[in-house]
Amino acid sequence: MNSGRRVLLSWSSGKDSAWTLHRLRNASDVEVVALLTTFNEDADRVAMHAVPRSLLEAQAAAAGLPLWPVDLPWPCSNQDYEERMAAALERARLESITHIAFGDVFLEDVRAYRERLLAGTGIDPLFPIWASPEETADLARDILSEGFRAVLTCVDLERLPGSYSGRDFDLQLLEELPAEIDPCGERGEFHTFCFDGPIFSEPISFHLHGTLSRDGYCYANLGRGDDDGAENE
Repeated sequence: MNSGRRVLLSWSSGKDSAWTLHRLRNASDVEVVALLTTFNEDADRVAMHAVPRSLLEAQAAAAGLPLWPVDLPWPCSNQDYEERMAAALERARLESITHIAFGDVFLEDVRAYRERLLAGTGIDPLFPIWASPEETADLARDILSEGFRAVLTCVDLERLPGSYSGRDFDLQLLEELPAEIDPCGERGEFHTFCFDGPIFSEPISFHLHGTLSRDGYCYANLGRGDDDGAENE
């Protein structure tokens, strides 16, 4: 048992969350105790990433960590979000968690919001992979060089063609991304699902059931098995 910081990791299912877990596990004074994920309770999928709960459960099992789901209504108001997160934070406090880690890279407004949300709770935020916009190309390549594998699950159609949805996050994709697109998708250009890497005991098996365009986004319809795909997100 690590006697240092007890950390709850905000887990989206994507490459940045996976890289954050990798970094935390390489820190000598950190014990990651669980993965915290918010779900669209109607679709039973991670908001924006559109990854089904079954795949998050498979990731958590392969990472050897419990999954703490926070179910959110859709649409979700800021008040709804903060009330349900407050319950998760109270659980964390009761279980002697000292920090919550986030896989944010450079969005200052997002970081400031998280810091405000945690203020006064007794739980401190951590941002283990924080970097500048100029550093994200190297960050993306570091993730790949360590053996992480991911697939794009959601693409903002105002920024990228829908054909990017469902593609592997790999060196070829990085080379083909337009210059104005952040290589890590930090501005919301795309989101990913990480299915392999050194944090997992085994790769996560999944199926791609085509893609679906809706509300300005193109989603990769991922499922755990042949009957796990869904046409909502």
